[in-house]
Amino acid sequence: MSTLYSTKVTAIGGRSGTVRSEDGLLDLQLALPATLGGKGGATNPEQLFAAGYAACFENAVIHVTRNKATRVKDTDILVVAEVGLQPNGSGGFVLSVALDVAITGLDQATAEEIVQVAHATCPYSNAVRGNIDVAITVTTN
Repeated sequence: MSTLYSTKVTAIGGRSGTVRSEDGLLDLQLALPATLGGKGGATNPEQLFAAGYAACFENAVIHVTRNKATRVKDTDILVVAEVGLQPNGSGGFVLSVALDVAITGLDQATAEEIVQVAHATCPYSNAVRGNIDVAITVTTN
């Protein structure tokens, strides 16, 4: 199977460092959140993961409806991803994810069916399946 897209991002300094993509479009300072005892004032890995998952999941919804009568347009969907960081009880940490998906113009049953297929399609969902708890709520307008 051929790779559709690949990118490289370099991290230096861990949670109090920087991240930079090979093309320079992503170039960010990182900081441990103040709620975890850090200085705050900069993004963190959990925010970056939430941003990537939300955008990718939204596109998965659009993708699975592309050739269907119930096509979802970019402006019809909003995905909010919440990423939580918890201790795992063994000295390490685990993540949790909550995806709130709001779709305009569909009935609840159709929206839920589309989101279920999107969850099976999204590369982030496939990457974390079995490793991270993902709770999904679907609402319609």
